[in-house]
Amino acid sequence: MRSAHPRRPGRARVEHHPGSARTPSPLIPEPSAESVRIIPLGGVEEIGRNMTAVEFGGDIFILDCGFQFREEETPGIDYILPNTGYLEERRDRIRGLIISHGHLDHIGGIPYIMDRIGNPVIYTRKLTGMMIKKRQEEFVQGSQLQIREVEMDEAIKLGNATIRFFNVTHTVPDSMGIILETPWGDVVFTGDIKLDHENGEPSEEEHQEYSIFQKRNVLALLMDSTNVWQPGFSIPESTVYRTLENIIRDSKGRLVVAMFASHLERLIRVVHFAEQYGKKIVIDGRSMRTNIEIAREIGLIKYKDDTVVAVENMGQYPPERIIILATGAQGDEFASLARIGNKTHKYIRLTLSDTVVLSSSVIPGNERAVQKLKDNLSRQGAHIITYHASDVHASGHGNREEAAWIHRQIKPKFFIPVHGYHYMLRVHADLAIQEGVAPKNVAIPDNGSIIEIQKGEKMTKLSVKAPSGLRVVEGHTVTELSDVLMRDRKALGQEGFCVVVATVDRRTGKLHKSPDIISRGFVYLRDNKELMDQTRLIIRKSVEVSMRNPRAADLDAARDDLAESVARFLLQRTLKRPIVIPVIVSV
Repeated sequence: MRSAHPRRPGRARVEHHPGSARTPSPLIPEPSAESVRIIPLGGVEEIGRNMTAVEFGGDIFILDCGFQFREEETPGIDYILPNTGYLEERRDRIRGLIISHGHLDHIGGIPYIMDRIGNPVIYTRKLTGMMIKKRQEEFVQGSQLQIREVEMDEAIKLGNATIRFFNVTHTVPDSMGIILETPWGDVVFTGDIKLDHENGEPSEEEHQEYSIFQKRNVLALLMDSTNVWQPGFSIPESTVYRTLENIIRDSKGRLVVAMFASHLERLIRVVHFAEQYGKKIVIDGRSMRTNIEIAREIGLIKYKDDTVVAVENMGQYPPERIIILATGAQGDEFASLARIGNKTHKYIRLTLSDTVVLSSSVIPGNERAVQKLKDNLSRQGAHIITYHASDVHASGHGNREEAAWIHRQIKPKFFIPVHGYHYMLRVHADLAIQEGVAPKNVAIPDNGSIIEIQKGEKMTKLSVKAPSGLRVVEGHTVTELSDVLMRDRKALGQEGFCVVVATVDRRTGKLHKSPDIISRGFVYLRDNKELMDQTRLIIRKSVEVSMRNPRAADLDAARDDLAESVARFLLQRTLKRPIVIPVIVSV
């Protein structure tokens, strides 16, 4: 998961929507009393912003509430949210928000969305709840969250349903799957999932956990699809632990270990190995420090007070006794590792004896940033270890054979793949059919797809969809994404803009003086005098034609004609399409 954009999330204003639910859209029919309705509101056309609604018996249950980081197609925005329009219209039916685990693509949307959907009670495990609370502290204008901690052996009654839970393996502790009991069988949601295994044989704990499904009637399975397209089994986390232990034990100089702050299981092991081999830990990164403090508070991690030292004091120890836990393995410009790489870190300068371990894979889209990071680190002489050459990272999402094993344990009648791009969902759907699910009982959703299972016998995808337009966090507000705005931003970034200012005599319609031209990101004016002189002639001709009868002239039409004339001329001369902003001043 991509690390946070430098603009802090606490800056965004969470809009409050008091009162009861709005009247539901008449275009979406109400579910029948004998149906289970499943609506992925995010996370099935991308990696991130995971959120799914399950509705039956007049009750709505929400599974996860994440966000997605900005993409190339959304310049200037901070985060992308699930579209909760369907829920906002039916907030009086919402019985709870159930969170599977504490990664931002599953909890990140909470501060922006909760007020919009009536601030329902959040049900989750202890660590996840504390991560949600800690993050909410940055949003002083948001409502006070109601968080109810659940246990694995607990059954809770919400509305007309009973909700149960089961342990799943992921890269953050307290990850859980969710079972919603309906009159026609269970709806099972795995959250993000992999298996703890050794050479392709799931552990005894995995066998024990999934044995609960031998006596359950599973109506529908909603399961993570992120890595199902990859064959075989994923690298088990235990292999990563062994690799990191060897590196920590054998390091002869300072060791910088960079990973996601949310990879708590791995962070816990690194701290444990540091103590085991008599080394000191420096935690460099706010999110990493926060997560370790939370894990320590609830007893997931234990270490002596002198194991962690302040970054400004690490010079008091021999280099071979120092391990620096750093954020920024994805090349984030303002993260700890980037500042180390470009020599702007206040306390850390790399030497030839230092080793940097990048304990994460490269998220698609971050390749160039990570390459630049590695170049900057290697220029300082540090030895760099990545997942390409060593088992220092394992995905938190299971490969194909892990998914197949889980399908054989749960044995669903109906299947809906979630969490991934469409191709990933398609591969997972094919796997489910291979494992015995009837093709007619498999539905590949888009965001906003409304899928209904009638009387536990027939699955239908409705022709209408729930609202699915992109909702984004931008600066201080949550807004609907404007295609026009995004198009203009991309054009500004690629072609630049050009402001042309024509001052016109209101009596004669003639130019009062030579037109002014302001260019940014298009051409450098001083190096293109001839082009600018010719552009001024085009401006003069366009304005004087439009203003030949100044008393009857339409200024809006004159500005449009001016922009079109200048844009056409610049395209012909430069083969570029800058945004042309016309200004006509009458004097």
